[in-house]
Amino acid sequence: MKSKLAASLLAIFLGDFGAHKFYLGKPGMGILYLLFFWTGIPAVIGVIEGILYLLQSEESFQEKHGRG
Repeated sequence: MKSKLAASLLAIFLGDFGAHKFYLGKPGMGILYLLFFWTGIPAVIGVIEGILYLLQSEESFQEKHGRG
């Protein structure tokens, strides 16, 4: 079971490096974020994803990301 708060904080503060993607078990996306971190785009997307994770219900988050 993955923590919604942990994923959100990783996305907001380390989203430019894809830390939240690695945490959620999506290493391919994490590597993609790492390849493009220098552009700043993954940082913006990470903040948006972090906010979206926080706004999701716990059930919805676990349904999508909670496996493993």
